[in-house]
Amino acid sequence: MKVFLADDEIVVREGIRESFPWDETPYTLVGEAPDGEMALPMIRDTNPDIVITDIRMPFMDGLELCRALRAQMPWIGIIVLSGYDEFEYARQCIQLGVREYLLKPINATELREVLDKVSRQLMEERKALEHAASLRARMESGGKFVKEKLIGSLFAEEAVVEDANHVLKELGSMGCPVPAPFYAVIDAAFSPTSEGQEAASSLAESSGGIVHASAGKNGTRLLVLGKTTDDAEEQAYAFAASLVRELERAGCSGIRGGIGDIVDEPEKIMQSFKSARHIRHLLAQRTEEQAIILGVREMGEVADDKKVSSIISDAKMYMAQNYSNPNLMLQDVAKAVNMSKSRFSTVFSQQSGQTFTEYLIYLRLNKAKEMLRGTEEKSSQIAREVGYNDAHYFSYIFKKNTGLTPSDYRAQYQNQPE
Repeated sequence: MKVFLADDEIVVREGIRESFPWDETPYTLVGEAPDGEMALPMIRDTNPDIVITDIRMPFMDGLELCRALRAQMPWIGIIVLSGYDEFEYARQCIQLGVREYLLKPINATELREVLDKVSRQLMEERKALEHAASLRARMESGGKFVKEKLIGSLFAEEAVVEDANHVLKELGSMGCPVPAPFYAVIDAAFSPTSEGQEAASSLAESSGGIVHASAGKNGTRLLVLGKTTDDAEEQAYAFAASLVRELERAGCSGIRGGIGDIVDEPEKIMQSFKSARHIRHLLAQRTEEQAIILGVREMGEVADDKKVSSIISDAKMYMAQNYSNPNLMLQDVAKAVNMSKSRFSTVFSQQSGQTFTEYLIYLRLNKAKEMLRGTEEKSSQIAREVGYNDAHYFSYIFKKNTGLTPSDYRAQYQNQPE
């Protein structure tokens, strides 16, 4: 289980990071941030199972972060950590689906108990969803649940345009309201097919009505709902990233997929599906490696590989020029290259083989190693110069990635070329 921590108090983050025996547990701390605004894109990037967040934080507080996670990634388990023993906070947390509400200070034993409890809940829910998906698949002789059959009819070649509104009305009458201002389709292929379809269906069930799944011949098709074009695109990319993780957990390989055009009418859902399918077919022709989502179609054409490579090169150049800024975030770089946050995160990972966070750490630590080898500056000063306000966190990240503390690295490599 991957864990992410958001808290504006350095001493709290350091305490949880250093005092909890992560290496002796089934949990991995994949990232941390001092506020919700910085945490949200990092959470999309690292894709954790559990988020621990403080209530009172600057810019975006814990309640706002919980609302955003519930809307965009409702499958994440949230633990709220707060120093404010107030009923109103607890009430709002319960309404936002928070799993646990704990008061500071908390020790390692208490944190382990809570992580175990939330982990069990998540695993039980996943098993229940998988079981429900399996039952639904057996409810009809054709092996498809009515809802999934109706969703699937939106992608049928023989469907006529007028059918779309009728299908959405039928779904609404079944207690499944899917009309939305905007739609996007994800078309994914993988093997083994049945296991992957159950995993995809379970993940869609946990989306809170944002995503609806339908089994296909070689994989699954997913209808994503959005309030705006940007929202539909963000939801599609965020869900696709989680889908890859769940498919891999289910033992699937050969994972390929495409996100189609963002459309604003039910009659155009088929158009989105065709563009998604076209991208998936292109991926199958171009590489034998696992891949997902080259890009959303722009101006009716599939995003060109050379254009994408150029955009990522520009992004890396921007990061190389700004990595020393401790507030540099994924959305800053995405904005600089005119991409949405989730799309940039996915495409960057594809092209680079590293997530945005991993590459930023790589840039910062490379410069730090250079300074440790060639200067006498203190470790705390080097930390600030490469973008870390917290010298203890810098030391933690440095040792985690190199196996050595900054001082040990300097003692071993000073005055030596890289």
